[in-house]
Amino acid sequence: MKNLLKISILCFVISIISCTPTQKISSVVQDDQKISFTFLQLNDVYEISPLEGGKSGGLARVETIHQSLLSKNKNTFMFMAGDFLNPSLIGTMKLNGKRIRGEQMVETMNAMHFDLVTFGNHEFDIKENEVQDRLDQSTFPWVSSNCRHRVCDQNFPFHIQHNGFKTFVPDTYIIDAVDNDGTAIKIGFFSVTLNSNQKDYVHYNDIYEEAKRAYNYLNERTDLVIGFTHVEIEDDKKIAAMLPNVPLIMGGHEHYNMLEKVGNTYISKADANAKTVYVHDFVYDKKTKQYTLKSTLIPINDKIVPNPKVQAVVTKWEAVLDNKVRTIVDEPYKTIMNATIPLDGRDIPTRSTQTNLGVLIAESLRVAFDKPSDASFMNGGSIRLDDQLSGNITPIDFFRALPFGGSAYQVEMTGDLLIKTLDFGAKSIGNGAYLQRSKLDFDDVKKHWLINGKPIQKGNTYLISVTDFLLSGYDIPFLKEGVDGLKSVYKPKMGEKAYDIRKAVIELVKSKS
Repeated sequence: MKNLLKISILCFVISIISCTPTQKISSVVQDDQKISFTFLQLNDVYEISPLEGGKSGGLARVETIHQSLLSKNKNTFMFMAGDFLNPSLIGTMKLNGKRIRGEQMVETMNAMHFDLVTFGNHEFDIKENEVQDRLDQSTFPWVSSNCRHRVCDQNFPFHIQHNGFKTFVPDTYIIDAVDNDGTAIKIGFFSVTLNSNQKDYVHYNDIYEEAKRAYNYLNERTDLVIGFTHVEIEDDKKIAAMLPNVPLIMGGHEHYNMLEKVGNTYISKADANAKTVYVHDFVYDKKTKQYTLKSTLIPINDKIVPNPKVQAVVTKWEAVLDNKVRTIVDEPYKTIMNATIPLDGRDIPTRSTQTNLGVLIAESLRVAFDKPSDASFMNGGSIRLDDQLSGNITPIDFFRALPFGGSAYQVEMTGDLLIKTLDFGAKSIGNGAYLQRSKLDFDDVKKHWLINGKPIQKGNTYLISVTDFLLSGYDIPFLKEGVDGLKSVYKPKMGEKAYDIRKAVIELVKSKS
């Protein structure tokens, strides 16, 4: 019996020994020196929730795409090419006594585990301490090759402080990717931001010089260098021409999708507010140093099931918003208009020309009173959407366009003061004092202002609707109560249509539908 047991044990040991080499050999995968990796690109995202009546956008839906890509390739990396802290409707509200100012976006992005983000010009709309709070709250990495924090007339990299430790935002970033057979590469990123938002606490180095410097640094240390920018498309094209070996520039700033090619370099931008995302699939050969790139624009719509983890964060912030908005309108998410032609609320147009959204808002001010005014105007800078509204539009969209609200006042104004005000607005092209108008036009031939198609008479008195903000002298210094030429001011009471200009717009749109 003992001998039989010994023989059995001996056979078992022999079988293990004989099988082990074969198992080891079969588990080894030959390194083919090729590696595939995927970039998921977003840019210019101000809203965490779906738009167009729930039809498009939504960061919880984006996370579903993100997880799907990760399940196919662990070397999937997600990027935000600037403009996400501001503007947003939620950001203007207060929580625990402080303006939210992008906190909702950072918490949502933390839950999504972004791999890299950069500054857009709108990041610097908010105050210095608010930017610092958002940096400190973020658990994802930032990069900037040209944005610097100006402190006491000196320029330093921005920093992030976690648990008492301060780390500077680097001006280049390197991601290591390794596949299952052991192929490993280093991917470098440089990032530049346009200097369209000048603030005392921000210094912008030249985008071209810094892009070239950062590229040269990375080119010696990585296998592949990628551009990651928030500049105008023409600047992206110049950078691509200057750095022809960069295969891809993931950009932001423009709000509509594009895929441009300069030489061998592709420049990609997705639609704002995550209405679409770009997916870039690379295959890189370390032997030949050649690559293939396939870029696919993915629409984010209501066919995509939201990721539960991210949706929980979004729902939390939606409740904060909902409680505030419902004090003004009963059904904030009900479709009240279908815009086949997008309503243009982008910053540059609303501050430089008459847009259909600006004129719509101005007209709503004009008719917001029992007796409609002769004409109306408002400062273009009050429109803080920096986006276009299209498709199914709900009341919440007009709250997004006019996050600060305010009232419309009805005033009696002399023609002399009216002309002076309109001239000031016309000379303010490019800034917030540019006026969006209703029933007010300029005759380019005869060089004078018209009200309802007739020349404004300096000695006449006109009934004009104007926002309370403008009548405080902020954008137009001489336009304030008590000025010569302003004969009377009617201020609406709570409950009246003109008390909240957003309600005035919503009521006008409803009346036309």
